[in-house]
Amino acid sequence: MPTTIRQDDIITSVADALQYISIYHPLDFIQAVNAAYEREASEAARDALAQILINSRMCAEGRRPICQDTGIVTVFCSVGQDVRIDGGMGLSDMINEGVRQAYLNPDNPLRGSVLADPDGARTNTKDNTPAVIHYDIVPGDTIDIHVAAKGGGSEAKSKFAMLNPSDSVVDWVLKQIPTMGAGWCPPGVLGLGIGGTAEKSMVLAKESLLAPVDINELAARGAKTRAEELRLELFEKINELGIGAQGVGGLTTVLDVKVLDTPTHAANKPVAMIPNCAATRHAHFTLRGDGPSLQTPPKLEDWPTVVREAGDNVISLNLNTVTKDDLQSLKPGDTVLLSGKLLTGRDAAHKRLTDMIARGEELPVDFTNRFIYYVGPVDAVRDEAVGPAGPTTATRMDKFTRTMLEETGLIGMVGKAERGVLALDAIADNKAIYLMAVGGAAYLVSKAIKSAKVLAFEDLGMEAIYEFDVEDMPVTVAVDSTGESVHNSGPAIWKAKIASGEVSVVKFV
Repeated sequence: MPTTIRQDDIITSVADALQYISIYHPLDFIQAVNAAYEREASEAARDALAQILINSRMCAEGRRPICQDTGIVTVFCSVGQDVRIDGGMGLSDMINEGVRQAYLNPDNPLRGSVLADPDGARTNTKDNTPAVIHYDIVPGDTIDIHVAAKGGGSEAKSKFAMLNPSDSVVDWVLKQIPTMGAGWCPPGVLGLGIGGTAEKSMVLAKESLLAPVDINELAARGAKTRAEELRLELFEKINELGIGAQGVGGLTTVLDVKVLDTPTHAANKPVAMIPNCAATRHAHFTLRGDGPSLQTPPKLEDWPTVVREAGDNVISLNLNTVTKDDLQSLKPGDTVLLSGKLLTGRDAAHKRLTDMIARGEELPVDFTNRFIYYVGPVDAVRDEAVGPAGPTTATRMDKFTRTMLEETGLIGMVGKAERGVLALDAIADNKAIYLMAVGGAAYLVSKAIKSAKVLAFEDLGMEAIYEFDVEDMPVTVAVDSTGESVHNSGPAIWKAKIASGEVSVVKFV
């Protein structure tokens, strides 16, 4: 007889899995980050790794999201042919109801990041639906589901190429990695899909990221297929690029490389590449008709205990009294603790502000001698001033930077990853500064925020302009007032050190 699986069990299991992965890193991932931390020789990269590890443990203890970008949901669903589903909804509707319940959970609300009408009004659906769902009908009497929540910063760095059959996949990957910058929050896991058609290779790349971190086990037993050979070769060669944690230069850029392949047309070699970030989130469960399948929380003692070592050269910056002159002595790589009133704003707010400036309208906020933080926080719960509030990718604000610096009195910015040429030139011309907060340390950052209030554009939700009152918020000088960027100098220095043999990455091939 067919197995009967209840509608409510599917919904409950999806919701539980999504709440679980918002809070807990996979243990294999954390162990890999900790191993990278212990062997890291770059001070800046080591500090970034420490913040990621501390943040992960804090989230597990506080049951709050690892990252403020709680992702767009992807589901891989294998349905047994002998399954009967008891319920009036379609299976996709059931999965989306699970997503809805997870993201609207009042005990741990997750940020709604999904926008409808993507090239038009871009209206937030407010419950993070719909999910992206892939189905497979298979023999058997169970429903097997993998859920993943993918942040926009890492998804934005996805790559695809239709290579010629004789082209080298390794050469293509090594050419692409430096162009990805740090917006995907390395170190993470890189997924490759090879073969099939254009869309099939992209699905394979995404699916490959569901597997556990096992590059050391693969190296120990040896590669048996071309896909496994690629994993080992790419792992070493990518890390030899010296990009490092958060792109500041170091020994570990990828923690693992995953490859799935499938037959393809004789004239083609489609290759897709998708990175998972420092907030890697995925879970798996199987429904057998005996109730919901719920995740088992890990043991906190399995998490490494890391104490951040900021060093003796930490600079404190009072945001309430800072002037442009105070910024001129700061250099790329300096560790800074911010205290005082910090404004926020990201894509939608910047677009409104620059449109208002173009029309000659008065701005709703005075930016004179102020800093702005590129962030879209999670809603607060209980006694929190704000929910997890890590940085968003700063390059998306590059096209607004010159206008903001020259027309508003703004003198500093805080975000994630590198700045492009437009922003670097604007920063240098205006003797401003750009500071980097660690992507993947959102809950840790939020603990430095003592109060938060909306100042303007409340209708934008998480993209509104807030004023945070921060105390000792940890950041690093990424671009100084001359336009020098640590994201340019850091990887170059560490690539040279690795090439010379002064330091070494983990080698398998």
